[in-house]
Amino acid sequence: MLEERLEQDIKTALLAGDSLKANTLRGLKSALLYAKVAKGKKETGLSEVEEIAVLSSEVKKRNESAELYLQGAAKERAAKELEEKAIIETYLPKQLSEAELIVIVDRTISELKASDMSCMGQVIAKIKELTAGGADGSLIAGLVKERLK
Repeated sequence: MLEERLEQDIKTALLAGDSLKANTLRGLKSALLYAKVAKGKKETGLSEVEEIAVLSSEVKKRNESAELYLQGAAKERAAKELEEKAIIETYLPKQLSEAELIVIVDRTISELKASDMSCMGQVIAKIKELTAGGADGSLIAGLVKERLK
């Protein structure tokens, strides 16, 4: 379903003359295809969770690239990366606010009876499962680490 939406949006972007969006969406389509082949799911396709993971990875790449470009004083390139990130984010589920995420973190820690840092991986995995791409992994890790000290 996501691939069909991407294909339609690529056509729309091309007709509108939006080359940045068209190229970004082509890159997403390629990343999804690569993930399907890598997981041996070329015929069946990726699950929604797997698609979200690919898109989240692409957002993270754009963020990291933008930071590096800013460190190297290449503001135009950083701006382009951030524009691509914004385009990709429209295909991701709505991100939870930090306050909403804190509630989920606290609840998960109490449900799993996690008491120290040795439980961190288990807690993060459960939260990622619960949020299904609706929260940034580094934010989750930071909040869990803060609470398990």
